[in-house]
Amino acid sequence: MTYRVSMDIGGTFTDVVAYDEATGTYAAAKSSTTPHDLTEGVFNALGGVGADPAEIAFTVHGTTQGLNAFLQRRGVPVLLLATEGTGDVYQIARGNRNRLFDVHYRKPRPLVERSATAEIGGRLDHSGREIAPLDEDALRAAAARFRAEDFGAIAVCFLFSYLNPAHERRAAEVLRAELGPDAPISLSHEVAREWREYERTSSAVVEAYTAPVVRTYLSRLEKEFAERGLGVPVHVMQSSGGIVSAETARRAPLQTLLSGPVGGTMGGVALARSLGRRNLICVDMGGTSFDVSLVVDGRPDVSTEAELEGFPLLMPVVNIHTIGAGGGSVAHVEGGGLRVGPESAGADPGPACYGRGGTRPTVTDANCVLGRVDPDWFAGGHLRLDVDAARRALSTVGDELGLDPVELAEGVCDVANAKMAQAIRTLTVEQGIEPKDFSLVAFGGAGAMHAAFLAAELGIGEVVVPRWPGAFSAWGMLETDIRKDFSRPHFAPGADLDGAEMSRAVRDLEHQALEALAEEGVAEEHRRVEHAVDVRYVGQQYTLPVALRDTEEPAEAGFLDDVRARFSALHERRYGHANPAAPVEFVALRTTAFGELPRIAAPRVAPSDAEPPRTTGRVVFDREARDTPVFRRDDLPAGFTVEGPAVVVESTATTVVPPRFRCAVDDSGALVLTPGGAR
Repeated sequence: MTYRVSMDIGGTFTDVVAYDEATGTYAAAKSSTTPHDLTEGVFNALGGVGADPAEIAFTVHGTTQGLNAFLQRRGVPVLLLATEGTGDVYQIARGNRNRLFDVHYRKPRPLVERSATAEIGGRLDHSGREIAPLDEDALRAAAARFRAEDFGAIAVCFLFSYLNPAHERRAAEVLRAELGPDAPISLSHEVAREWREYERTSSAVVEAYTAPVVRTYLSRLEKEFAERGLGVPVHVMQSSGGIVSAETARRAPLQTLLSGPVGGTMGGVALARSLGRRNLICVDMGGTSFDVSLVVDGRPDVSTEAELEGFPLLMPVVNIHTIGAGGGSVAHVEGGGLRVGPESAGADPGPACYGRGGTRPTVTDANCVLGRVDPDWFAGGHLRLDVDAARRALSTVGDELGLDPVELAEGVCDVANAKMAQAIRTLTVEQGIEPKDFSLVAFGGAGAMHAAFLAAELGIGEVVVPRWPGAFSAWGMLETDIRKDFSRPHFAPGADLDGAEMSRAVRDLEHQALEALAEEGVAEEHRRVEHAVDVRYVGQQYTLPVALRDTEEPAEAGFLDDVRARFSALHERRYGHANPAAPVEFVALRTTAFGELPRIAAPRVAPSDAEPPRTTGRVVFDREARDTPVFRRDDLPAGFTVEGPAVVVESTATTVVPPRFRCAVDDSGALVLTPGGAR
């Protein structure tokens, strides 16, 4: 067994990257995503890299099954069990209104209607002490209702279960005794053992809603692989940027919700390490969406919570901002103006130029008409593009606006670029981060076509297009580690901190984390843990996680002052102000366990004085068609430089170098685009 293989299923394409440990070489392949059966697309792409499942020594998979089920509302009906008297918590949600001046604003419609919420007797107090026993008869009645009304899953969220999960654990025992050992039950203390009842309920409900879909898919994928000879576990990418075995992912499916897009961020982390660039803006433009994430000081930008379509989720997640702007985004007229997305042509029928029956114009059709893709060698020659069909599709919208197909094509790209630039600002400028201080890493099947235009819009001085950009998210999955996250509430005003008690709690979490790594099969010498504590100023609602140093003990003198100083520095960086003299309080402890996996040597490209072969195409820039050199990326040696305009094609993507940019190839094979080239 010699291959290390990663697989990333997108809305339009499925990407596979294989590293052959025997030869030290990579192979990447792409196939159309097959919505009717996603495993079909996976094995089609796997065949493109020539890796027999029996020869695979390690495999990791990024899936959007849970996310798609959520976004398309294809989850299962959920029965929510809540503590008696708190059945309205999920419906009431929060009173804050994020879009203050939007007169059409409506709160998100809950995934569980009030009629599907059952209140269960039994109560814990604010310290987790039982003050009323659990009503097991009410649980049995809920089980009978589950059977009678054809629910698909149960979410259990009892008051103060994050302090004492005894009632939730007993509820699961009773329910499984009634419904069977495989009953789909999500317990809030297992999903998110944190304070805030609504957020914890929301997290448990989203997991219950999507879990059966994810579990069914992962089980089928494992079965298909086993039948084809795979002899190692399938691993799954998590939203946190780490991986776990598919068996673990089935037990905690919520953690896989954003697993597909996160692979690109972790690829950015590996790129930062190999190229010596510590701060990166990672942009992934695929067929359906445009994802933005950050690598700051060589680490992924990870948050302890997220919000998805208005629903809060308590889980570690790489901060990714996503908009509907991909190669398949449909151009249309709305209110007399040109709009692009968020609707996508998807994989079937896809853009009009794919020749699969699509008739509506997309971003890919626009690039095709502008000559920015090679119609005879798209996707490495596996797909021949129909330029005439793209022109006809663009004409349907251009006629409404009085524009010919070429004018409309540039307009489509301009509108898409403006949307994507604003998405980058949302994750940078609006968070107090200056884009000019970062390099822009562009990947996805369409990212490298638009990256230079985005850099020019935002004043970014460097664009890096890594090897295999169309499969970069899959490549990034091979560059990450096994990761398990644990949290526990630990409420303590700074002035009353019991350092010895906090030290014991940290050690308990560490023991639990190391045991979890052992269950994942990680050797002891490859295990490590990191600790953090959620801190806030007294009177605040929200917290910031402050990392604890390896040798730092809460029982030591000076611990409180040191944490307060670091918290104030973080507060200043995040919000632009701090009050170092104000009292602080601790809210929760967090422990992250990492199982380090073997690192793959960074690819290298040999230099050469020979001029690489080129062809010439007519490509439109600034409303003018220009004779433009077209290169195959595999022919470009390290040290090669070309002034824009130019186009670089490869099997997984196309890189467009517009006028006033130059492109250089570094020794890793990355294309580095910088402004300042000839006009």
